[in-house]
Amino acid sequence: MSNTLYDALIAPHATSEQVFLECDDGTVLSYGGYVRRVAQMAHVLVNAGVAPGDRVFVQAPKVSDTIALYGAAIQAGAVYLPVNTAYTLSELSYFIQDAQPRAIICDPKDEAAMAQICGRQGVTILTLGPDGTGSLATAADAAEDTFKTVARGPDDLAALLYTSGTTGRSKGAMLSHKNLLSNAISLADLWEITDQDRLIHALPIFHTHGLFVALNTCLLVGARVRFMAAFNGDEVLKELPKSTLMMGVPTFYTRLLDDPRLTRDLCAEMRLFVSGSAPLLADTHTEFARRTGHRILERYGMTETNMSTSNPYEGDRVAGTVGYALPGVEVVITDPDTGAPVAAGDIGMIEVRGDNVFQGYWNMPEKTAEELRDTGFFITGDLGVQSDDGRISIVGRQKDLIISGGYNIYPKEIEELINNVDGVLESAVFGVPHPDFGESVLAAVILEQGASVTPDAIAAQVEPLLARFKHPRRYILCDALPRNTMGKVQKNVLRDTYNGSGAAPE
Repeated sequence: MSNTLYDALIAPHATSEQVFLECDDGTVLSYGGYVRRVAQMAHVLVNAGVAPGDRVFVQAPKVSDTIALYGAAIQAGAVYLPVNTAYTLSELSYFIQDAQPRAIICDPKDEAAMAQICGRQGVTILTLGPDGTGSLATAADAAEDTFKTVARGPDDLAALLYTSGTTGRSKGAMLSHKNLLSNAISLADLWEITDQDRLIHALPIFHTHGLFVALNTCLLVGARVRFMAAFNGDEVLKELPKSTLMMGVPTFYTRLLDDPRLTRDLCAEMRLFVSGSAPLLADTHTEFARRTGHRILERYGMTETNMSTSNPYEGDRVAGTVGYALPGVEVVITDPDTGAPVAAGDIGMIEVRGDNVFQGYWNMPEKTAEELRDTGFFITGDLGVQSDDGRISIVGRQKDLIISGGYNIYPKEIEELINNVDGVLESAVFGVPHPDFGESVLAAVILEQGASVTPDAIAAQVEPLLARFKHPRRYILCDALPRNTMGKVQKNVLRDTYNGSGAAPE
């Protein structure tokens, strides 16, 4: 019986002694060792009651067993659901209620709180700590290291990743085995990733970039991975001479450029630097090339589509563009009002079709119908321009999504919390350019007449309910919000007015 993703990414390595993961603590895991650990984890999941199609909810540290857990969910026919480790328990409650997972894996310190959220849902909670210990690891250590793989086909779900628009509830993007495998094959081929590569992996593993782009491509070809718990400039600089490949967000590259040790000689063995998850400033692109001799390769994707475009491996990597549609992927620029294609050079909505495009939104058929056309094209919400030769440039976002340090931040969520503060009449959250993080979050706040609440008081009530990367860097008390004739708040005016206010040190 076949299992589309497992058979391609994991099964071929069963007897390989090639190094897979090299961790911060010096632990080295071979590919064969990984296959055996995946099997042990699969037994733990099944013993916890996980059946094919069940969701496995993971808010766990970045350790090797978390990657084994991902493989185990695939082998057991389950649906892997990773969430940001910075999310607060208040934020997690919705995801758990909506996804109805059969098993939850969390840091031991959060076990009691997770149990309280789950109530009497019959969810099994297992723990995995930053040091690799916990009930999950203990159970896996005692399990057999072979497991009968559960059959899953190309259209069966492999992962559920929550995303969101600027309004409404968070949405669970349903990603199939075919979605993930087709993208890994395209990227590994285009970027010429082989078993001779060594990837510096400093990305989080709870979203598409760090998990699917970085790790699926390496698993596909048997590449080596220097697996870092988080970005550390000193460690990255130490690993560059021993590595060939790095995938990062723009913040990684701006921080490396701040260090005089980053030189052309240090990067002599490197063959490719990839950037994504947020726009890379042209100045960063140019300066990095001057210092290292390498032009960073930008690509474009999102949770619902995996990767859709890439600058070429061979050929011009043009700053400010995201390159061409990947093989097997169609990208069209359309009129946002009519859906008709626009002429080359005209701004329009980016739409994507291909095996990379998700299956729809979990429990949201109406939202799926709004954004996923009958023709298979997904309406991304991003505005772009396509040149005569097909190169894509992103020029803006139709919605007011903020991307800071590679993380998506949705203003509506923050605005609702601010508006609930006594004395606040209304608010508008928006992003302004930040030299390190790409964008910084600001909040314009209108107080009720006679109210005397201070920005610090607002922050004290709002920020405990939000992951730190969502915290506004400044609360601006205003007399009124700028509006158009229809009464809609003009966030573009706020951005223009307070441009530069987000550059304060962290």
